[in-house]
Amino acid sequence: MKRRTITLCTLLLAALFAAGGSKAQAQQVIPVPQKVEQGEGVFRITGATALCTNLKGKEKKMLETYLATLPAPYNQGLKSAKKARGNSILLEKTETAPTADNAESYTLEVTPRQAVIRAATDAGLFYGLQTLLQLTATDAAGNRTVQAVRVEDTPRFAYRGLMLDVSRHFRSKEFVKKQMDALAHYKLNRLHLHLTDGAGWRIEIKKYPRLTEFAAWRPEAVWKKWWFGSEGRKYCEQDDPRAQGGFYTQDDIRELVEYAARRHITLIPEIEMPAHSEEVLAAYPELSCTGEPYKHADFCVGNEATFAFLEDVLAEVMELFPSEYIHIGGDEAGKAAWKTCPKCQKRMKDENLKDVNELQSYLIHRIEVFLNAHGRKLLGWDEIMEGGLAPNATVMSWRGEEGGINAVKAGHRAIMTPSSHCYLDGYQDAPASQPEAIGGYLPLSKVYSYNPIPAALNEEEAKLIYGVQGNLWTEYIPTEEQCEYMIYPRILAVAEVAWSDPARKSYADFHARALKAVEQLKQKGYHPFDLKNEIGDRPESVTPVSHLALNKPVTYNAPFNQTYAAQGDKSLTDGRRGNWTYSDGAWQGFISRNRLDVTVDLEAETDIRSISADFIQVVGPEVFLPAEVIISVSTDGTDYRELTRISHRVDKADAIVFKNYGWQGETKARYIRYQARAGKEFGGWVFTDEIVVQ
Repeated sequence: MKRRTITLCTLLLAALFAAGGSKAQAQQVIPVPQKVEQGEGVFRITGATALCTNLKGKEKKMLETYLATLPAPYNQGLKSAKKARGNSILLEKTETAPTADNAESYTLEVTPRQAVIRAATDAGLFYGLQTLLQLTATDAAGNRTVQAVRVEDTPRFAYRGLMLDVSRHFRSKEFVKKQMDALAHYKLNRLHLHLTDGAGWRIEIKKYPRLTEFAAWRPEAVWKKWWFGSEGRKYCEQDDPRAQGGFYTQDDIRELVEYAARRHITLIPEIEMPAHSEEVLAAYPELSCTGEPYKHADFCVGNEATFAFLEDVLAEVMELFPSEYIHIGGDEAGKAAWKTCPKCQKRMKDENLKDVNELQSYLIHRIEVFLNAHGRKLLGWDEIMEGGLAPNATVMSWRGEEGGINAVKAGHRAIMTPSSHCYLDGYQDAPASQPEAIGGYLPLSKVYSYNPIPAALNEEEAKLIYGVQGNLWTEYIPTEEQCEYMIYPRILAVAEVAWSDPARKSYADFHARALKAVEQLKQKGYHPFDLKNEIGDRPESVTPVSHLALNKPVTYNAPFNQTYAAQGDKSLTDGRRGNWTYSDGAWQGFISRNRLDVTVDLEAETDIRSISADFIQVVGPEVFLPAEVIISVSTDGTDYRELTRISHRVDKADAIVFKNYGWQGETKARYIRYQARAGKEFGGWVFTDEIVVQ
């Protein structure tokens, strides 16, 4: 089981709420408020409780529309603040923020007589209401009560988001609304919709009907079967009997935008460019470098028709989405066709661009000028920095924190969403206990541990960290139920990371609150991961292993890959065992021709009874078990004697596997050579964590 650390913060919180019973209600709130003072007595909410406000006009109507979705007395309509006498809940808008100079801050004061929420904005009142709802308990008789309390609260970051990939597997507008209900309850205020990708175009564009007649449909519902199948990743017409997919009409988008606004959520659309655009180039092949469908994933940047298309699409998108930002993707462009495309080469010559990275930057700059001219800002993945960052762009840093750090140091805003802590498509528990995922291991505790302010930033630079976002890519998530399973409860950890002061955080305390939240989500019809059954870390990774080769020198006859260097040349004898993911800093990766080939020097001739190493297979990112392992020993480092040669048939059907390859017996040696070779059929990566000698 995962080890839990009881911190000083936890003990202080425990002391604060140790009175038990209703006083423990403050521990229910996610994200944890900045300041909580418990009072005496209990406020009882009954059918006679009056809900009052000083809001007027459109503001009042918007709040009432949201309240109509809640149970009584919240759905009975808002009365004038002047009637907030006796048993009542008052939502009072003030001229200045009551707790901090932040538009989303609020205070909540609950006495036995009434509950009063004060804020300078509608958003602040809304978040105060969410705290009140979370503090409300139901006693054995069915009465709803709130312990007397004063809460002063303000968010740490302005941007607190979730990205939902609706391209790989389309999600209905009803599903999106359902997620917004939960996001708002936990004070998340951005929903980034990944609307376009090679797997399908998901938004109606009036000027380009083929995007939704053809590029939104494929003859296979499940992305994995379509992507790896024998059909060749083809699309199909909407009226094809095999057609699977879907899209949002422009009326659907307007409905979603309005629904989000009532919950103080901003919908951010993402229109991918220049890469991940196979579906567009199949529908409109003239926008690719060769003019042929099913040949390319990148738009032709040398073609003026590309910019006409992108600007037309973005113009319609901006009419639908009032968001400050329009996300333009910008990630993982292959750029290969640009190197030989006459149009792209001419563009590079005419614009004095030295390489294809600057050609991508040309596109990003030009699109930014277009967006800025329409009063919008450009947001993109950190690859938009390649070749030079557009002047007013904001970077969403996913390949670690480096992109965000570089953007901030150049004077740009950054939103932190590193895959190590924010990619919710990875396994959240022991992989064998979970539905198949793309790979990686991201338990709730690791999400919660993230601090979006990198240590490399000074106080002034840190102000440019705009916020944090969890991302759910859905290649391996075909159903709505599994989608929710991957989101919850990990997005609750993102919510607390994004809202709460680090000094207020404690994982042990959060874990207790998350357990309750999971049960509440299930009662509301969501399908969260059942946190109470969490297995936790791989047992081998918990305690360092002691063995004869510990800290002994290792010679690499074939190099490890620098991207997955782990602890460098000390990795394979440092006593650390890998966890459930190859990217945890303990597993070392090899993709050279001979894969793993190392020699361990025990520094003296030694009696040896066993030599072994663990390997991991994760099929999605092409990490495979070795097809052959050879273990040899030597007394002089020159002449080696083979102890064993192990053959293994690599099976891609085994989505994730851990396997130990070793030898047992009796021998004497100083040097151990361990080789692990990839199979000819699959190739890919080989990862190991420790060569254990006993």
